Amino acid sequence: MEPNRTQWQIRCAFNVFCKRVLKNETINIYNERRQRQSKEMTFSDLTPQEENQLYTIDNHYEGETQDFQVRGKRITPKLLAEAMHTLPDEKRIAVLLYYFFNMSDVEIGQLLDIPRSTVQYRRTSSFELLKRFLEGHADEWDD
Repeated sequence: MEPNRTQWQIRCAFNVFCKRVLKNETINIYNERRQRQSKEMTFSDLTPQEENQLYTIDNHYEGETQDFQVRGKRITPKLLAEAMHTLPDEKRIAVLLYYFFNMSDVEIGQLLDIPRSTVQYRRTSSFELLKRFLEGHADEWDD
């Protein structure tokens, strides 16, 4: 079945319209890209002064001690790190994944291929070990 003359004219007009839209959009993209490239600069083209403006160093805590007092005991970052290193690997991993990677016991269990209850036991028993270590060694460590 062949379309009548009016339908054919409508198809042709729509075809021309679509091609014009595509051509104009291509021109817009080309102009936008050219304008963006004129403003962009590669890192290798930067002067040392310009490179130094790309970052900042936070000196807020520099020179301050990062310790805190708990029940009259002084806890330092080194002491806390040493306490973590006294834990067996499997318990340390459970604690780190839970608190620093925000993973649930179920997710940790799936990752390590162990039951959720084992993850919970490792994590909670780690606190008792950490508590004993910190109570015994607080105030002994310097920054």
